[in-house]
Amino acid sequence: MVAETKSKSLSITLRVWRQAGPAAPGGFVDYAAKNLSSDMSFLEMLDVVNDELTMKGEEPIAFAHDCREGICGTCSCMINGKPHGPGHGIATCQTYMRSFTDGDVIVVEPFRARAFPLIKDLVVDRSAFDKIIQAGGFISVRTGAAPDANSIPVPKPDADLAMDAAACIGCGACVAACKNASAMLFVAAKVSQLGLFPQGQPERDSRVLSMVGTMDSLGFGNCTNQYECSAACPKVISHDFIARMNRDYLRASVRATFKPASASAAGGGG
Repeated sequence: MVAETKSKSLSITLRVWRQAGPAAPGGFVDYAAKNLSSDMSFLEMLDVVNDELTMKGEEPIAFAHDCREGICGTCSCMINGKPHGPGHGIATCQTYMRSFTDGDVIVVEPFRARAFPLIKDLVVDRSAFDKIIQAGGFISVRTGAAPDANSIPVPKPDADLAMDAAACIGCGACVAACKNASAMLFVAAKVSQLGLFPQGQPERDSRVLSMVGTMDSLGFGNCTNQYECSAACPKVISHDFIARMNRDYLRASVRATFKPASASAAGGGG
């Protein structure tokens, strides 16, 4: 039999970054959170603190959330200097108060990146990721219904790698963890996800060029291969995808340089 873990009560000091808007001054504010259950998720703890603030007539802490199941990626925030908190391979909503001890001071702040401008408190604008996807994160080949798509054999290793890349939830932890605020892991996952399938080959060259170009234009930094991105990723996506994308980008750049003008206008390339 598995022994049940009894819930414990703890009290912490929550040091939260408060900022009314992008143009407003910001700073850390301390809140005492008492008699919390160790079985609470981190977001549930924020709910409790916000309830108390509301009862006092104070402005609640703004933070982003949706599914609370580690799927949507919107709950992103820095906890004690680490994206998503002290755990490994989990999002903020999957971080539980049992990860902390009674009397702890927990510092919570938004992701810091020029490409992720602050909206309010712990909420940042991550629409830059949407623009990168719009630049090339799609295929135009019609695959038809499931039987038609399944008629094209895909090697098992390629299918497994594509699924690993597709696990990316676009939370931005890789950007927040990188000292250069690079989005290379995110872009590499999205490029590789499609580039590993036969249906993704016609636009393979134009995809990687467009998505990397858009990433650079939006103000993300360069990758210096320290791999903090994969260490902070809640889906533990490997930095090997960055190397794969770099190879695709180099090949696509060479082809674009020597491709006739008419062929360049048509785009694509296997």
